[in-house]
Amino acid sequence: MTKLKAGDEIRIIAPSRSLAIIKGEQRRIAEERLSKMGFAVTFGENSFHHDEFFSNSIEDRIEDLHDAFKDPNVKGIMSAAGGYNANQLLGYLDFDLIRSNPKVFCGYGDTTALSLAIYKKTGMITYSGPDFSSLGMKSYFDYTVKHFTKAIMSQEEFELEASGMWNDESWLLEDEQREMHENPGYNVMKTGEGEGVIIAGSLSGINSLQGTEYMPSLSNSILFLEENEEMHPPAFDRGLQSLLQHHGSSGLKGLVIGRFQKESGMTDYALQKIIESKKELQRLPVISNANFGHVHPFATIPIGAKCSMRINNNAVIKISSQ
Repeated sequence: MTKLKAGDEIRIIAPSRSLAIIKGEQRRIAEERLSKMGFAVTFGENSFHHDEFFSNSIEDRIEDLHDAFKDPNVKGIMSAAGGYNANQLLGYLDFDLIRSNPKVFCGYGDTTALSLAIYKKTGMITYSGPDFSSLGMKSYFDYTVKHFTKAIMSQEEFELEASGMWNDESWLLEDEQREMHENPGYNVMKTGEGEGVIIAGSLSGINSLQGTEYMPSLSNSILFLEENEEMHPPAFDRGLQSLLQHHGSSGLKGLVIGRFQKESGMTDYALQKIIESKKELQRLPVISNANFGHVHPFATIPIGAKCSMRINNNAVIKISSQ
């Protein structure tokens, strides 16, 4: 598994929305934060360009992505921000190039489609973790940094711990406007034990791959699902059911659900009812309110790594970094 070390170069690219949507002060903080971790930061040539949708042409986005994999000085690649159209790039990716130049590839939300497709086509471990925009938050960042460096820099197994505090407001807000909430810990929905390979990302991003050659196998997997505020309870119910009907889902070994944003309208009660309605999950360990995805702070999850779940009165989730 490719790992980063101090001194390595991380290239920021914009496979969905442009870097232009990120405020100058947030860009400064994000770049400074990566520099303090010991990384050199560079930007894709086209990453600040944008169209009327604050994205860019397929050709420009592919050029930046391929250039990052070609460049021997670049050891890590991070998405600028999320969006809605990363899956436009799938048919243009040079998977032979990517396979021959393995690097740390990190992002979340819309980047899910790329991360899973790269993992499926090349076997390269990818990461559901911070994008450049989320690194621009000023405070309450220790948990994010701790789990980011554990996942992308260390070869040691690590435990996915609950954060002490959480917030679900947009990264676009100034930090002074954020209200942090005490975290009571994971919500144990179904007890049990399971071991498998991690498949992680946004539910909508994963479902966008169904029926395509880019969809990874769910057999013998631990599934990590998250979503943004647009995914209200009935939509999540429908999306989860669709995923559980996918070929190979009968081989699932466990389910970890990321904390929902308040604007989604999801409650612990509603989610419990949704999970109870899925016969496919009857014998699997299931927890929710995990810190990854569209919450703050959040953990970095290596797609394709091995994971074990021990869910009883307490939830213990261990992730292998090798």
